[in-house]
Amino acid sequence: MADVYRGAEITLIMLGKSADGEDKCWKGWGERLWTMPEALLSPHLCYKFRDREEVTPLSLLQLANLAYTNHDTEQAIINAYSGKDPLERLERLTLLKSAIWQRRTAALAPGDSGPPQELDMTGEEPVTNGAYKAERVYALMGFFEHRIQPDRFEDNLHALVRLSMANDNDRFVERMVSMLPTTTTKETRWYSDDDIYEAKLWDIVPEIQVAGVTANGALVFDWCRAASIRWKDFPEITFVTTDSFKRTIIGFIPYLSWPIIIIGIGIHVINGVGGITLIVIGIILLIISPRLFIFSQSGRIVNAQPWLIGVKGVISIEEAERHLYGATTKAHFPRMRLTPSGSEFSTPERGTRRGGALKQYEDAKLADSSGPDAGHIYTLIDTCSSTMYYFRAERPPTVCIFAGREGGLGRFVLCSERCQINGLHKESVLRMPTEISEKMELCGWVALG
Repeated sequence: MADVYRGAEITLIMLGKSADGEDKCWKGWGERLWTMPEALLSPHLCYKFRDREEVTPLSLLQLANLAYTNHDTEQAIINAYSGKDPLERLERLTLLKSAIWQRRTAALAPGDSGPPQELDMTGEEPVTNGAYKAERVYALMGFFEHRIQPDRFEDNLHALVRLSMANDNDRFVERMVSMLPTTTTKETRWYSDDDIYEAKLWDIVPEIQVAGVTANGALVFDWCRAASIRWKDFPEITFVTTDSFKRTIIGFIPYLSWPIIIIGIGIHVINGVGGITLIVIGIILLIISPRLFIFSQSGRIVNAQPWLIGVKGVISIEEAERHLYGATTKAHFPRMRLTPSGSEFSTPERGTRRGGALKQYEDAKLADSSGPDAGHIYTLIDTCSSTMYYFRAERPPTVCIFAGREGGLGRFVLCSERCQINGLHKESVLRMPTEISEKMELCGWVALG
């Protein structure tokens, strides 16, 4: 149909009876699914009411005022196709998808809300015979360069994946994987119409490639970097701190305690007072050795063994530091920090410091103790960047996948394992430093639902 509209000299829009109300006829026509490609792909438009003889020419801008109600999205599309305000290809296709998904269709994909049945061309009888479940995708397909063969039994998500793979330069689905929608379905979590971080589809640079889709709607993608998340305990972290002459000398002193005691015992036979003095000095050094050793390790951490550690619930920075690096002095350099913009609880600090405000700890603790998310708040600790993240999830994620980049940060998808479907299930998305991906393992095919 898209090629028919493009090749037609004039497209005639047939409306219902004007006696029923012109506005009603136009709104009914504008809400139908296939009328958008009909209007946008046709070189010239005319319209006619059933109870009138005259045929009236129509411009796209006039059509927008008469038939369309979602002004922000549809006005931007009309401006792009009328040449008034051109859009980049990906932005234009994204707006088209959003507009088409809001329209009536004769068959609904699983999980969709229940819009009214699509009306026939005159606006009187509902069309139900021979409807395709993926009508929305097939209507959108007319705006893409490469088409797919319609399948009566596939749903919107399967068809959208096939359309994205056929037009790989747009990489629609790969970009969606990196987004965290405000609302999700239990069946398919990779799909997203919006992003909790307020990023648009064209803002994301994907780092994965979709290779196919399984029967249950899970994506199969290749060339991804992934790492496991440790849950059973806090591992021993190997780390390096900044060099300091003072801390180096103080760190060496505890190793002298036992030699001084042994020397004191040996001298005690010859010189009792001198031997006892050395023994006392050695014992004092032995007693204060833990504090001296702690001070010697209190420098700023410049490198640490990379780990992703998951904790059920909410823990503070102090708790995380104590579990990972042991005891510290009161004046030590901060060893962990909260993310300023990496999770849904993120709140940046005010001022010149780049870090997360402590307010997000209180917010996450409150969400974990009461409300609909109680018991579903988790903490992720990244030792590579020394950053902590609070996030929501239905189940504890065990795998972290590097899926894309946006806004100077990487998009990392946290996934739980579903053994019954032999795949992963998307739980959340965090914005983390991109260099973390260099520490991850390169994987082959991965199924993500």
